[in-house]
Amino acid sequence: MLAEYLDGEGFDVSQAYNGKEGLARALEGGYAVILLDIMMPGMGGIDVLRELRGKSRVPVIMLTAKGDDVDRVIGLELGADDYIPKPYYPRELVARIRAVLRRAEPVAVDGANPSETDPADELLLGKLKLKTASRVASHDGTVLDLTVSEFNLLEVLMRAGERALSKDELSRKVLGRPREVYDRSIDVHMSNLRQKLQSVSGDAGMIETVRGFGYRLRQDT
Repeated sequence: MLAEYLDGEGFDVSQAYNGKEGLARALEGGYAVILLDIMMPGMGGIDVLRELRGKSRVPVIMLTAKGDDVDRVIGLELGADDYIPKPYYPRELVARIRAVLRRAEPVAVDGANPSETDPADELLLGKLKLKTASRVASHDGTVLDLTVSEFNLLEVLMRAGERALSKDELSRKVLGRPREVYDRSIDVHMSNLRQKLQSVSGDAGMIETVRGFGYRLRQDT
């Protein structure tokens, strides 16, 4: 039923009926986004995501049971870009899919169409470099292996300069949706990004926490 609905919304949908089949298809490439259920026969969604993230950066939206915070957080920690709890309205899922697809594209600058921006457009901060058109992030020449959400989070922080960004603003700009009550998505994505930055820089404090508000990127990185 979901596949039929998505087809009616203009998506070309491929279905897999167990975890192993889904992982094999996802690794074939050619997909713009993966919808990954937690509960699947043979191989659960968490295990599929763990193996998939070892080989692919394709955007992933997890389908989780309502109130299942543990699986939700684990999925985000493993590199899922977003989640949606069941039961859900199909229109809400379509909105989430379109938001993830928009985030996977270069961000428009000063109202310009991303396709019209300079292919060499770069953001620089110390040893940090973001090539926004090709979506490559590096620190002192070492390329960072970032998910779609992590790349966009770093880009938004770099564009903000010294300004601290609230979790609500980050959720709207990075996830394409308002932050929900008790929603830890931004915190988990931020934790993942911090770990990856520290792994190449040795600096655990490049991203500063503004207690009770949000985050900012230290300007002397």
